Amino acid sequence: MTKTVLLIEDEPNIIVAISFILQRAGWRVQTHSDGANAMEAVARERPDVIVLDVMLPGRSGFDILADIRAQDTEHDVPVLMLTAKGQTKDRARAEALGVTQFMTKPFANQAVLEAVEALVGQKA
Repeated sequence: MTKTVLLIEDEPNIIVAISFILQRAGWRVQTHSDGANAMEAVARERPDVIVLDVMLPGRSGFDILADIRAQDTEHDVPVLMLTAKGQTKDRARAEALGVTQFMTKPFANQAVLEAVEALVGQKA
């Protein structure tokens, strides 16, 4: 069964790069670029992993992560947070909200693939 990644990111180049590397590895990739209604995409897709940007139009990734953790008690989907804001306070905030893994931009595409695969392996 093909696993699904929901990529919540607003930067077109990052969407293309991550989608390409994950699809090539056999993942089904759904993308969403607006923070304001990202939770609708989470509910609709029921992904195996979420890759979540911090800075999104409409709503921050931190707020979305808080909602995911508040609503997702039986599924506990792994969340890989990507951000250009790699300061210690941002990482601490993400960890306090329940992020599974935190990765700063710029990143290697292969590192994202490896992280996503590891997160699904942890969940299994």
